[in-house]
Amino acid sequence: IRPGEKIPVDAEVLTGESLIATAALTGESVPRAAGPGDAVVSGCINGDGSLTVKATKAFEDSTVSKILELVETAAEKKSKTERFITRFARYYTPVVLVLALIPPIFLGDWRGWIYRACAFLVISCPCALVISVPLAFFGGIGAASRAGVLVKGSNFLELMADVDTVVSDKTGTLTKGNFRVTEVIPAERISAGELLRKAALAESMSTHPIARSIMQALAESDGAWTPDPGRVSGTENIPGQGLVATVDGRRVAVGSAELMKREGVEAFEEAADGAATVCFVAEDGRFLGTLLIRDEVKPEAARAIAAMKREGVKSTVMLTGDRKGVGEAVALELGVDRVHSGLLPQDKVAKVESMLDGLGGDGRRLVFIGDGINDAPVLTRADVGIAMGSMGSDAAIEAADIVIMDDDLRRIPAVMRIAKKTVRISKQNIVFALAVKTAVLILTALGLSNMWTAVFADVGVAVLCILNSMRLLAVRKTV
Repeated sequence: IRPGEKIPVDAEVLTGESLIATAALTGESVPRAAGPGDAVVSGCINGDGSLTVKATKAFEDSTVSKILELVETAAEKKSKTERFITRFARYYTPVVLVLALIPPIFLGDWRGWIYRACAFLVISCPCALVISVPLAFFGGIGAASRAGVLVKGSNFLELMADVDTVVSDKTGTLTKGNFRVTEVIPAERISAGELLRKAALAESMSTHPIARSIMQALAESDGAWTPDPGRVSGTENIPGQGLVATVDGRRVAVGSAELMKREGVEAFEEAADGAATVCFVAEDGRFLGTLLIRDEVKPEAARAIAAMKREGVKSTVMLTGDRKGVGEAVALELGVDRVHSGLLPQDKVAKVESMLDGLGGDGRRLVFIGDGINDAPVLTRADVGIAMGSMGSDAAIEAADIVIMDDDLRRIPAVMRIAKKTVRISKQNIVFALAVKTAVLILTALGLSNMWTAVFADVGVAVLCILNSMRLLAVRKTV
């Protein structure tokens, strides 16, 4: 498997060392080191090293195939909401037709009753219902599209009006999925700039995401700095621990606590930030300081979650394949109510299944937000699945019911607001149309109205309901 290639089947590494990007499958933002004897799973991306592997499972039994199977089985469990108007119109028109023909047959006065029967049939025409109600949902879908959200069906828009629980993936959904140095903690007798410069020089020959974040941090603080390969030699990657390089004739180590112990460094201090990836820096066995590197949280995420709660969401939950400390720190920062960490795709499905069972059948709905191939089964199983359309995987977009085209989480509470307004307007149309038609039908049966009144009860009511539905085109796009 060459650098940059996707791992096709679950396998075991025979020779070679590399970093495997598992974010699309597990949600873990830090690439995982793989060497001889380690297992690698299908769907992950090989990093900068070549690997020779031995397949341990047939393609149909591999991880990606199991995920696709989960998508299919989850789709079978998803219930379909029948539209009220479709059921109503199925019985409404035949009943009214029979009622219009009974009086002339049994009561005589054919001329008078035939006139009333014709008026009866004009009034009872369900155009106002079968046009205005779907038009309200079309208007809601159009309003959502103007706000940058693709809704794949009116039933999903209707479900968004009754959201009780919002469940979300972390990496790529609540966070940006890229790294940034958030804090530089130098040891005594060394400046923050010198610490960052030594770490960046040591990492300058590496393509690891953490190495790129360190070099970017130095470039931002010192615009004149550029990598100087001539000052660096003997770069050695230690899988799962970090990197050691010779910088200006001195041995510089950048990596984990295990690497510090391996280099004989004893004075380093553990960092307290559970959400950060911690990089210790040492030179010739002397501890220089610590760099805290975090996956950046989307700036709009906290505001979006708060807006969802204002729209009636009772509970927010985060599911992630990342480690517990990272998940809990991000959840605390964003105001997420609950977090479940270290989950594989099948574990996420099981968690959502248990939450759906907890909601019961009283009209409360569960929404799941995700972006990776590992989220596809959960997106399908949830009452409404929402995918990131800009950076999300094709599998997630295909499985989702709603797609946010620009990945802005603030679109979700906006869609909830549009959904509530859509349902409210559709109910107004139903009540108004039925009330007017019922009143005019009674007046016609009593001989107190004429054909012009009947025409208003049909065409006039339909036009008024259509105008009412058009109010959906005027909505705010975000919170």
